[in-house]
Amino acid sequence: MVGIAGQSAAQTMWVGRASVIDGDTLEIHGQRIRIWGADAVESRQNCVSRDAQSWACGRRAAAALSDWIGQRTVTCNVIDRDRYGRAVARCAVGGADVGAWLVRNGWALDYTTYSKGAYKPFEREAAAARRGIHSGTFDAPWEWRKTKDTLTVAPSPPPLGGRPGCTIKGNISSKAERIYHVPGQENYDRTQINLAHGERWFCSEAEAVSAGWRKAAR
Repeated sequence: MVGIAGQSAAQTMWVGRASVIDGDTLEIHGQRIRIWGADAVESRQNCVSRDAQSWACGRRAAAALSDWIGQRTVTCNVIDRDRYGRAVARCAVGGADVGAWLVRNGWALDYTTYSKGAYKPFEREAAAARRGIHSGTFDAPWEWRKTKDTLTVAPSPPPLGGRPGCTIKGNISSKAERIYHVPGQENYDRTQINLAHGERWFCSEAEAVSAGWRKAAR
Protein backbone atom coordinates (compact mmCIF):
# COMPACT_ATOMS: atom_id res chain seq x y z
CA MET A 1 0.00 0.00 0.00
CA VAL A 2 1.27 3.49 -0.81
CA GLY A 3 0.95 6.00 2.02
CA ILE A 4 -1.59 8.74 1.42
CA ALA A 5 -3.46 10.89 3.91
CA GLY A 6 -6.22 9.07 5.72
CA GLN A 7 -4.96 5.53 5.23
CA SER A 8 -4.11 3.10 8.00
CA ALA A 9 -0.91 3.53 10.05
CA ALA A 10 -0.35 -0.23 9.53
CA GLN A 11 0.85 0.31 5.96
CA THR A 12 4.01 -1.36 4.75
CA MET A 13 5.11 1.50 2.48
CA TRP A 14 4.98 5.29 2.70
CA VAL A 15 5.78 7.49 -0.27
CA GLY A 16 5.76 11.28 -0.48
CA ARG A 17 7.45 14.48 0.57
CA ALA A 18 8.82 14.26 4.09
CA SER A 19 9.19 16.64 7.00
CA VAL A 20 12.26 16.06 9.16
CA ILE A 21 11.32 15.68 12.83
CA ASP A 22 14.84 14.98 14.06
CA GLY A 23 18.06 13.49 12.72
CA ASP A 24 16.62 10.01 12.18
CA THR A 25 12.85 10.57 12.18
CA LEU A 26 10.69 11.67 9.25
CA GLU A 27 7.01 12.37 8.83
CA ILE A 28 5.13 11.49 5.64
CA HIS A 29 1.40 12.17 5.40
CA GLY A 30 1.18 12.53 9.18
CA GLN A 31 2.97 9.23 9.89
CA ARG A 32 6.14 9.31 12.03
CA ILE A 33 8.84 7.11 10.52
CA ARG A 34 12.05 6.09 12.36
CA ILE A 35 14.94 5.40 9.99
CA TRP A 36 16.11 1.80 10.32
CA GLY A 37 19.69 0.94 11.21
CA ALA A 38 21.01 4.44 11.97
CA ASP A 39 20.98 6.27 15.32
CA ALA A 40 21.42 10.02 14.89
CA VAL A 41 22.44 12.45 17.60
CA GLU A 42 19.34 13.64 19.45
CA SER A 43 17.64 17.00 18.87
CA ARG A 44 18.81 18.47 22.20
CA GLN A 45 22.23 16.86 22.09
CA ASN A 46 25.42 18.92 21.91
CA CYS A 47 28.87 17.78 20.77
CA VAL A 48 32.30 19.25 21.40
CA SER A 49 34.52 20.55 18.59
CA ARG A 50 38.28 19.96 18.32
CA ASP A 51 38.86 23.39 19.88
CA ALA A 52 36.67 22.44 22.87
CA GLN A 53 33.61 24.45 21.79
CA SER A 54 30.11 23.07 22.37
CA TRP A 55 27.88 22.98 19.30
CA ALA A 56 24.29 21.90 18.65
CA CYS A 57 25.08 18.76 16.69
CA GLY A 58 21.56 17.35 17.13
CA ARG A 59 19.95 20.35 15.47
CA ARG A 60 22.64 20.41 12.79
CA ALA A 61 21.96 16.75 11.99
CA ALA A 62 18.25 17.43 11.48
CA ALA A 63 18.99 20.51 9.37
CA ALA A 64 21.50 18.62 7.22
CA LEU A 65 18.99 15.83 6.58
CA SER A 66 16.25 18.35 5.73
CA ASP A 67 18.53 20.17 3.28
CA TRP A 68 19.59 16.93 1.62
CA ILE A 69 16.03 15.64 1.17
CA GLY A 70 14.61 19.01 0.14
CA GLN A 71 11.37 18.64 -1.80
CA ARG A 72 12.26 15.23 -3.22
CA THR A 73 10.02 12.20 -2.85
CA VAL A 74 10.94 9.78 -0.08
CA THR A 75 10.06 6.07 -0.26
CA CYS A 76 9.96 4.15 3.02
CA ASN A 77 9.49 0.40 3.36
CA VAL A 78 8.27 -0.39 6.87
CA ILE A 79 10.11 -3.13 8.73
CA ASP A 80 8.72 -2.84 12.26
CA ARG A 81 7.28 -0.45 14.86
CA ASP A 82 9.15 0.83 17.88
CA ARG A 83 7.87 1.20 21.44
CA TYR A 84 6.87 4.81 20.72
CA GLY A 85 4.46 3.73 17.97
CA ARG A 86 6.59 4.97 15.10
CA ALA A 87 7.06 2.94 11.95
CA VAL A 88 10.65 1.73 11.55
CA ALA A 89 11.57 1.73 7.88
CA ARG A 90 14.34 1.67 5.31
CA CYS A 91 13.90 4.88 3.36
CA ALA A 92 15.37 6.07 0.09
CA VAL A 93 15.61 9.38 -1.77
CA GLY A 94 16.54 9.30 -5.44
CA GLY A 95 17.69 5.73 -4.99
CA ALA A 96 20.03 6.63 -2.09
CA ASP A 97 19.55 4.93 1.28
CA VAL A 98 18.74 7.57 3.93
CA GLY A 99 20.29 5.62 6.81
CA ALA A 100 23.51 5.10 4.87
CA TRP A 101 23.63 8.82 4.00
CA LEU A 102 23.23 9.80 7.66
CA VAL A 103 26.02 7.50 8.82
CA ARG A 104 28.37 8.25 5.92
CA ASN A 105 28.05 11.99 6.48
CA GLY A 106 28.69 11.73 10.19
CA TRP A 107 25.25 12.61 11.55
CA ALA A 108 24.40 9.14 12.85
CA LEU A 109 26.09 5.95 14.02
CA ASP A 110 25.45 2.43 12.88
CA TYR A 111 22.70 1.13 15.20
CA THR A 112 24.35 -2.27 15.46
CA THR A 113 21.72 -3.75 17.79
CA TYR A 114 19.26 -3.63 14.89
CA SER A 115 21.39 -3.19 11.76
CA LYS A 116 23.82 -6.03 12.58
CA GLY A 117 26.60 -3.76 11.34
CA ALA A 118 25.08 -2.93 7.94
CA TYR A 119 26.31 0.67 8.14
CA LYS A 120 29.59 0.09 10.03
CA PRO A 121 31.77 0.63 6.92
CA PHE A 122 30.11 4.05 6.42
CA GLU A 123 30.69 4.92 10.07
CA ARG A 124 34.39 4.11 9.76
CA GLU A 125 34.57 6.19 6.58
CA ALA A 126 32.94 9.19 8.30
CA ALA A 127 35.24 8.88 11.31
CA ALA A 128 38.36 8.73 9.13
CA ALA A 129 37.24 11.85 7.25
CA ARG A 130 36.15 13.63 10.46
CA ARG A 131 32.70 14.34 9.06
CA GLY A 132 29.85 15.70 11.18
CA ILE A 133 30.03 14.60 14.81
CA HIS A 134 33.37 12.87 14.16
CA SER A 135 34.99 16.31 13.80
CA GLY A 136 35.31 16.38 17.60
CA THR A 137 34.00 14.38 20.56
CA PHE A 138 30.46 13.23 21.29
CA ASP A 139 28.36 10.78 23.26
CA ALA A 140 26.80 7.96 21.30
CA PRO A 141 23.09 8.77 21.00
CA TRP A 142 22.06 5.69 23.01
CA GLU A 143 24.44 6.70 25.81
CA TRP A 144 23.17 10.29 25.74
CA ARG A 145 19.59 9.03 26.08
CA LYS A 146 20.54 7.01 29.16
CA THR A 147 21.79 10.16 30.91
CA LYS A 148 18.57 11.98 30.04
CA ASP A 149 16.41 8.96 30.90
CA THR A 150 14.19 9.55 27.86
CA LEU A 151 14.14 9.23 24.10
CA THR A 152 14.08 12.70 22.64
CA VAL A 153 11.23 13.01 20.18
CA ALA A 154 10.06 16.42 19.01
CA PRO A 155 7.08 17.33 21.23
CA SER A 156 3.66 17.57 19.68
CA PRO A 157 2.10 21.02 20.01
CA PRO A 158 -1.59 21.55 20.77
CA PRO A 159 -3.61 19.80 18.05
CA LEU A 160 -4.89 21.84 15.12
CA GLY A 161 -8.46 21.03 14.22
CA GLY A 162 -8.36 17.85 16.29
CA ARG A 163 -5.17 16.56 14.58
CA PRO A 164 -2.37 15.68 17.02
CA GLY A 165 1.29 15.67 16.03
CA CYS A 166 1.30 18.88 13.99
CA THR A 167 4.82 20.20 14.57
CA ILE A 168 5.34 22.79 11.81
CA LYS A 169 5.10 26.37 13.10
CA GLY A 170 3.28 28.91 10.92
CA ASN A 171 4.60 32.30 12.02
CA ILE A 172 3.60 35.80 10.82
CA SER A 173 6.54 38.22 10.82
CA SER A 174 6.53 41.90 11.74
CA LYS A 175 6.29 42.59 7.98
CA ALA A 176 3.19 40.39 7.77
CA GLU A 177 5.09 37.65 5.94
CA ARG A 178 3.74 34.15 6.47
CA ILE A 179 6.72 31.91 7.20
CA TYR A 180 6.74 28.33 8.44
CA HIS A 181 9.48 26.60 10.45
CA VAL A 182 10.07 22.84 10.56
CA PRO A 183 11.74 20.98 13.45
CA GLY A 184 15.52 21.12 13.16
CA GLN A 185 15.71 24.57 11.60
CA GLU A 186 17.85 27.16 13.38
CA ASN A 187 14.98 29.40 14.49
CA TYR A 188 12.43 26.66 15.20
CA ASP A 189 12.82 26.50 18.99
CA ARG A 190 12.70 30.28 19.47
CA THR A 191 9.60 30.73 17.27
CA GLN A 192 6.43 31.21 19.32
CA ILE A 193 2.94 30.71 17.86
CA ASN A 194 0.12 33.09 18.77
CA LEU A 195 -3.16 31.66 17.51
CA ALA A 196 -4.97 34.92 18.32
CA HIS A 197 -2.76 36.72 15.76
CA GLY A 198 -3.58 34.27 13.00
CA GLU A 199 -0.51 32.11 13.44
CA ARG A 200 -1.01 28.34 13.36
CA TRP A 201 0.42 24.83 13.42
CA PHE A 202 0.65 22.66 10.30
CA CYS A 203 0.86 18.90 9.97
CA SER A 204 2.89 18.92 6.74
CA GLU A 205 4.89 21.29 4.59
CA ALA A 206 2.43 20.74 1.74
CA GLU A 207 -0.37 21.96 3.99
CA ALA A 208 1.62 25.06 4.96
CA VAL A 209 2.43 25.94 1.35
CA SER A 210 -1.17 25.38 0.31
CA ALA A 211 -2.29 27.81 3.03
CA GLY A 212 0.05 30.52 1.72
CA TRP A 213 3.08 30.13 4.00
CA ARG A 214 6.67 29.92 2.72
CA LYS A 215 9.51 27.96 4.35
CA ALA A 216 11.94 29.84 6.58
CA ALA A 217 15.44 30.25 5.21
CA ARG A 218 16.92 28.83 8.42
